[in-house]
Amino acid sequence: MKKRLTAIITALLLCTMMAVPSVFAAEEYATSIGQNDTIILSERSRMVDMADLLSDSEEKELQNQLDEISERQKVDVVVVTVDSLGSKSPMKYADDFYDYNGYGFGDKKDGVLLLLSMEERDWYITTKGYGITAITDAGLDYISDKFVSYLSDGEYADGFEVYAELCDEFITQAKTGKPYDKKNMPKEPFKVFPKIIIAFGIGFAVAFVVTMIMKGQLKSVRRQAAADSYVKQGSMVITDSRDLYLYRTVSRTARPKDSSSSGGGGSSTHSSSSGSSHGGGGGKF
Repeated sequence: MKKRLTAIITALLLCTMMAVPSVFAAEEYATSIGQNDTIILSERSRMVDMADLLSDSEEKELQNQLDEISERQKVDVVVVTVDSLGSKSPMKYADDFYDYNGYGFGDKKDGVLLLLSMEERDWYITTKGYGITAITDAGLDYISDKFVSYLSDGEYADGFEVYAELCDEFITQAKTGKPYDKKNMPKEPFKVFPKIIIAFGIGFAVAFVVTMIMKGQLKSVRRQAAADSYVKQGSMVITDSRDLYLYRTVSRTARPKDSSSSGGGGSSTHSSSSGSSHGGGGGKF
């Protein structure tokens, strides 16, 4: 009887945990609800998986990666996943989570935080301090183009890893004094060169075979020593002649462009509920 009762209780507990996984995931991190209904962590972490998207090993590996980048660059790089945003917008949730959980290095609270919400499949990156300098609006578009497709395919660990690596790269570049921006983006590796060589080789082989076949069909034509052998005697009569100019040289000077209309780069910013300045942007995945 005692064993049966234990089994029933265990089954009920398992059913309860399966029915409300987000509650248990949130309780792993949260100790209280702070200002503006913001979850306050019991211990600040740079990999906060409250939506339980990662395995334990994936979470630990990403935590180590984010910690290493953050400590080396002195710029916090953070990932947060949640089941729902409640009544907040993705921007407000990300800003509040960053501010009220004390992320960021130095007086300006330098850092970058990626928020993922599973309810409406929202993602948002909020930047602060040096994070605003390092990841411009154009840079944000570039980074999101690289990792959002992984999120759409459910490959969350890979997507977060790409995000972390690109943040590291962009922060490093910004420290040279020339952050990646509209006219200064990372150069993509030229990976099509081997394919071009293969295509050229195949084309050359086909052309060679076709040419040899056509040459073999020319039975009535033989190579001649002089060009006049190809001209029928008396068939060439000049009836008119004229001088023609075949070439001309034209010099053009480019008109100077108005620098004010060329379109600047940089980061657009907004104020969070705490009154601090943030950059960032987001979308759906």
